[in-house]
Amino acid sequence: MERKTVISFVYGRVVLMDSISYLTPEEAGACVVSGSHGGLSSARYALPITLAGVVFNDAGIGKDNAGIAGLYLLDTVQMPAIAVAHTSARIGDAADTWEHGIVSAINQAAAASGVRIGMSVQDAVMHLLRPPV
Repeated sequence: MERKTVISFVYGRVVLMDSISYLTPEEAGACVVSGSHGGLSSARYALPITLAGVVFNDAGIGKDNAGIAGLYLLDTVQMPAIAVAHTSARIGDAADTWEHGIVSAINQAAAASGVRIGMSVQDAVMHLLRPPV
């Protein structure tokens, strides 16, 4: 069953979804917090939609950084992408990621927005939603 939760802030929307495969063009402009791994197959769902940013689970990172390889693919379209430590949030659970996720990997676009490794997901997302100065 598809599950999405929308949280609205002054500067934008955050959409929580347990699987990035639920992503639709309706989420354009939002920051999406997913429970999915950050591999290439997950990033391909986000690639065609203009998002303020996207959050994945690092899934333990794995061989050849497979669990976060999608973050670098999203840099090709300047989309900020973040992964949270698999030890901080359950994979497949966006609400747990939102509540407890700790950033373990970021791409260049996320770094340019002020996101840093070790931040909580909520703090990192606020950086992504803030309008540029």
